[in-house]
Amino acid sequence: MPSKERRLPPLSPTEEEFVRELGRVMMALPRVVDTDMTRDAGIALSEYTTLMHLSEAPGRYLRMSELAAACNLSLSGMTRVVNRLEKQGLIQRAKCDEDGRGWNAVLTDSGLERLERAWPTHLVSVRRHILDHLGGHDLAHLTSALRRIATASGPPCDPRA
Repeated sequence: MPSKERRLPPLSPTEEEFVRELGRVMMALPRVVDTDMTRDAGIALSEYTTLMHLSEAPGRYLRMSELAAACNLSLSGMTRVVNRLEKQGLIQRAKCDEDGRGWNAVLTDSGLERLERAWPTHLVSVRRHILDHLGGHDLAHLTSALRRIATASGPPCDPRA
């Protein structure tokens, strides 16, 4: 460590345990929800999340870059997900009216129906793997803390934010 830098105190045992458990949750949670979604609804979590964000967008469309940010994926990763969904007729791509250079992902009626069929599986999975473990905790405060962490980590992922 350079001598000009301030020496930071080590994490307390409680802080260390929290950071480690948070890391485990960040790695394990998407895997277990994806497993449930794939097994019980026949749709990957990344595909479900893509359909969900499009269903919430005005006009049911988002520019590909906005959709990638909302889904916390790279643009190339988002392109792969959209390609899969487009082949199934759940999404269409359309040139952006604003500049004619970019592309929008547009949720089709079939895509909305697919999202609605998968929603109960997502709900059960999220309750089982997250909410059932948080009984007695103040979810509003937890949400606020998570939002502060996410905001400090970079630009908002939600294009509506």
